[in-house]
Amino acid sequence: MTHAEFVAAWHAGQVSIEIDRERAGAYLAARLLLPFVAIAVIGLGIGLVLWGWLWLGLAVGALGIVVPRLIKRGAKGFLIAHIAGDPGLFESAVASGAVRIVAADVTVSNLGRVK
Repeated sequence: MTHAEFVAAWHAGQVSIEIDRERAGAYLAARLLLPFVAIAVIGLGIGLVLWGWLWLGLAVGALGIVVPRLIKRGAKGFLIAHIAGDPGLFESAVASGAVRIVAADVTVSNLGRVK
């Protein structure tokens, strides 16, 4: 399914998406190069501590640990919000297995259910 077909079908309610939280986090971490950014920020924090800026260095180091985890935790919401607008993101997220396109099950019993 192409991106244009997906957007048309999604807005018509013919398909829905299922996002695997773990794969979405790993996908977004790889796409944003989070491990490399985290290592650089933690290294900056260590450098600040060694230069005598103890509290600032500890805060920067903590940010280098906490922010990537928060980004991974919010990956599912990010993909939901941006998948319809970016064809490249759609193609790579589906290819990685983080996003699955399924036919919408429209019955009276599950209209209020959120996947």
